Amino acid sequence: MSADRFYNAIPNVASKSGKELVAYFLYYLTVETKDQNSTAGVLAECFRECSLVPPDRLANYLSEGLKSNPVQYLKVPSGYALHRTLKEKISAELGERRVTMQTSAELRSIESMLPDGDAKAFLREAIDCFEAGANRAAIIMTWVLTMNHLHDYVFKHHLVAFNSAFKKAPYRKMDHVNAIDDFGDMNEKKFIELCRSASAITHDQRKILDVALDIRNSCAHPSSIVIKRSKAISTIEDLVT
Repeated sequence: MSADRFYNAIPNVASKSGKELVAYFLYYLTVETKDQNSTAGVLAECFRECSLVPPDRLANYLSEGLKSNPVQYLKVPSGYALHRTLKEKISAELGERRVTMQTSAELRSIESMLPDGDAKAFLREAIDCFEAGANRAAIIMTWVLTMNHLHDYVFKHHLVAFNSAFKKAPYRKMDHVNAIDDFGDMNEKKFIELCRSASAITHDQRKILDVALDIRNSCAHPSSIVIKRSKAISTIEDLVT
């Protein structure tokens, strides 16, 4: 998650002083992104990324926070860190938004591990949807990416076992897969069932996929069902981790 998105997630952010925002951005660097550098210079860049002017006394605020009562900051090799009490206060204030930001950071770390290509670009769009609050779109896109990964994995590593299971339980006029695109002609529930029969996935993984498929189906059709943020987080985390 970018500093700008973090800034916009801070409750009543317009009322926060520059001095207060120093603590929030330090939380962003040390807790949310686990950045290796948390110096005054890096904190100033967080302000600029949010189109804000860094406080003139930014470095002084940090130094003063080391000796204040109560203590606000600690000096660490990478720069500065929040005192436990202040860190817990900010975490509690962020509330559910903190969970959202943590999930976003974890997803971004997964994105960074993928090689450049269609899958990485697709995941980036799914995360953008999640961060924008488009829960249905985020779940649908993550599901599509998961199926794409499974198709590729089964085709490369379990095709013989998959086709053997397929012949015992044909689908419509299909009873084997010749090309990876053939998976796209198959019912997704049937595909998951055959993946399990071929030992391409475990029993627990099948249960996760079955639940996620039901949620995806709810997201993909107009209905009065409200997909809460917590549901999006749990579903996406189950699929990508």
